[in-house]
Amino acid sequence: MSGCGQRLILGFDFGTRRIGVAVGNELTASARALEPLPARDGIPDWERVARLVDEWRPDLFLVGLPLNMDGTESVMSTRARKFGKRLYGRYGIPCEMADERGSTREAKSIAREAGHRGNYRDDSVDGLAAVLILEGWLADREGLPR
Repeated sequence: MSGCGQRLILGFDFGTRRIGVAVGNELTASARALEPLPARDGIPDWERVARLVDEWRPDLFLVGLPLNMDGTESVMSTRARKFGKRLYGRYGIPCEMADERGSTREAKSIAREAGHRGNYRDDSVDGLAAVLILEGWLADREGLPR
């Protein structure tokens, strides 16, 4: 485990077909994308998740909470919360939820600006969305501008 202010965090952008993953830490308030996890109806390959946990030894999981634009919860919010509870139940590592409104839209915009042509099945933005969720959460905790 890392010291105070240096926690390592695995962030997830929950989806039913792919789950974006990012790793970051509080000290640098930055994150980087990892390989997205394929999922079947929102259920990942738990062996792959276990390998991520073994490799990174996170102090905290952060799962993006897909709220409606008015702040209310959706069916996907319930599923993302369930995913977070399963992470905690399997690994005993605390899990927090973070408002992810607009993260996928922003990730697609960044990808377009970088020259991707919109085939998001091939040019997955899930990892980038996980980075945006994690960095936004870190900035909010540190009082940094987004």
